[in-house]
Amino acid sequence: MISAFSGRADRTVRLLWFLELLAMLLAVTAAVWLRFMDDPVSRGMFVESAPVRTLLVAAFVTGAMAAFGLYQPHVRHNRVDLVLRIALAFAFGGVALLVLYYAVPQTYIGRGVLVIALAIGFIAICTLRLVVYGLFGVEAFKRRILILGAGKAADLINSRLRRRSDRKAFAIIGFLPIPGQEEVVAEDLLVRSTDPLHEIAQRLNADEIVVAPDERRGGLPMEQILRCAQHGISVVDLTMFFEREAGLIKLEVADPSSLVFSGGFDHSFPRRLSKRAFDIAAALVLLLLAWPVMLVVAACVWLESGAPILYRQVRVGEDGRTFSLAKFRSMRTDAEKNGVAVWASTNDDRTTRVGRFIRATRLDELPQLFNVLAGDMSFVGPRPERPQFVDQLNQEIRYYSVRHSVKPGLTGWAQLRYPYGASVQDAREKLKFDLFYVKNHGLIFDFMILLQTVEVVLFRRGAR
Repeated sequence: MISAFSGRADRTVRLLWFLELLAMLLAVTAAVWLRFMDDPVSRGMFVESAPVRTLLVAAFVTGAMAAFGLYQPHVRHNRVDLVLRIALAFAFGGVALLVLYYAVPQTYIGRGVLVIALAIGFIAICTLRLVVYGLFGVEAFKRRILILGAGKAADLINSRLRRRSDRKAFAIIGFLPIPGQEEVVAEDLLVRSTDPLHEIAQRLNADEIVVAPDERRGGLPMEQILRCAQHGISVVDLTMFFEREAGLIKLEVADPSSLVFSGGFDHSFPRRLSKRAFDIAAALVLLLLAWPVMLVVAACVWLESGAPILYRQVRVGEDGRTFSLAKFRSMRTDAEKNGVAVWASTNDDRTTRVGRFIRATRLDELPQLFNVLAGDMSFVGPRPERPQFVDQLNQEIRYYSVRHSVKPGLTGWAQLRYPYGASVQDAREKLKFDLFYVKNHGLIFDFMILLQTVEVVLFRRGAR
């Protein structure tokens, strides 16, 4: 997966993680003293074996916070959203610790100590976050970026990453035009100088240079770019910049060489084995938890509109192979009576009352767990499309077929980052995120997507 952040942002995030890890360690210590305030013997026995168990609590909680994007500056939001994310992270961290205690009883820290520690830790970390943001502001988390180029490619940063929320991880200090290439960027954003590139970057205190020319052949000062790298200034191209900052592959600037030579696309045997094991484990766990809900949904579908309860569609999977996907039926039985595939739409009048609810809560997707167990799908991956749509999208969208190099998923990166798609343009936008996943997928990334899917389900984002 893409390395999260470099330079100033990376140092600040590491410091924040260290402070919050320390806060959790102190929270557990305080919880032990509070719990055994009147029992020094029990407190002494606990302290003897406390270091490892205390560290486990801190590691699980901060690990859950990382999974909820709390150590990625570009996903910071308002205070309510921040507190909610921390609360969800603590909840999942607590549940994960209970599972650990069941599996390895020797690590058990005690119910009272755990509850007190989580309460103290939650208050401490919320306070710490608000204090840090208040003292240092957003600027402390930003890298200073100098753009080499001022043409159409460079201006994509202004059009695609124009919002304040898009730039929470970096600050653009200027666009340096390349001699002989078109200038599209506004004049007030340009840096004009005849000095060597590394001197300009050092004078402007740049942490990173983004190379964004309209034409690469013969137009780049490679010797000067090399000097910048030698002086410790990070250098990335525009494709990699979008990949890291926006979590997508920008189709307008991506070319086959940038996809091939930038790494990723891990299809090694260990990766395939770990992904299959993750799929089976996640599907079985969710089935064990969700089977009562599935029975209720099946009964509601049947009571409202009769049989069939399940709806099957042919979808396109890995390497273009088709398979039969199962869902709880959410539309009328005559939704496609003419046999022609139709995009779903907002407030689709073909959807039943039960269907609207199970779509909004994603309960209609639960039968696809059997597709995961059968090996047709993965738990995490690009959403599978119908063959009719795939044929159309392959013709209209560059690189669309690349998404079929992995198994389709029950959830995915595009589902987290983009609302439900119901058009060719939506498919084009979602492909940018699907390509990012295909290129950077890994076990930790899958686990993060799985955890963050909970947020999508809770707030009913992206469903139609």
